[in-house]
Amino acid sequence: MLFTTVLFYVLALVLVVAAFRVISASNPVTAVLHLILVFFTAAMLWMLMGAEFLSLLLVVVYVGAVMVMFLFVIMMLDVRQEAGGSKFKAYIPLGLLIGAIMVLEMGFVLTQLWLNTGPAAVMPDDYNNTQVIGELMYSQYVLAVLVGGIVLLVGMVSAIALTLRKREGVKRTVSGQQVKVRAQDRLRMVSIPSQTEKPSVSSSADAVVSGDK
Repeated sequence: MLFTTVLFYVLALVLVVAAFRVISASNPVTAVLHLILVFFTAAMLWMLMGAEFLSLLLVVVYVGAVMVMFLFVIMMLDVRQEAGGSKFKAYIPLGLLIGAIMVLEMGFVLTQLWLNTGPAAVMPDDYNNTQVIGELMYSQYVLAVLVGGIVLLVGMVSAIALTLRKREGVKRTVSGQQVKVRAQDRLRMVSIPSQTEKPSVSSSADAVVSGDK
């Protein structure tokens, strides 16, 4: 029990420090790496508390999907980095450190769950864990779900506002003009007389000479 308590506080400390680095880092790549650590640490906390489904859902949805969206936003913001291998090498120590922390967290949590695994709770045959979680989310925790949805909506609007800028010389598609297009306005049939290539004088002379031979 003492090991579980200490592990919980260590994971909580890592989560708070990584979250602070997300909002305080001046480099967006550094912030994204720390955000990955935040999501993974929160997933380990949920797994430590026995919510394996939510833990795996957090890793699959947020680390696997939302983080990809954040990376696309960073690319759309035209964040210019210095070219060359030196800039890539600058992120290797931080990436290795975060990866090592994630491996240690997963190792400690899985070890604790393996050593302290007790008998499984007796559940009826028709018990559906996902259904129970959905009922709790939209009944007892409906306010938290709404707040989370509003936060995600604000993030989406903010990303659109940051990437929306006026550009000159951009060709845009006007749907109304495309609907009004007629075939006769875009296609014109013309009659072109066929042309026959006439043999040149030198070619005729060569043919006569070859015939005489």
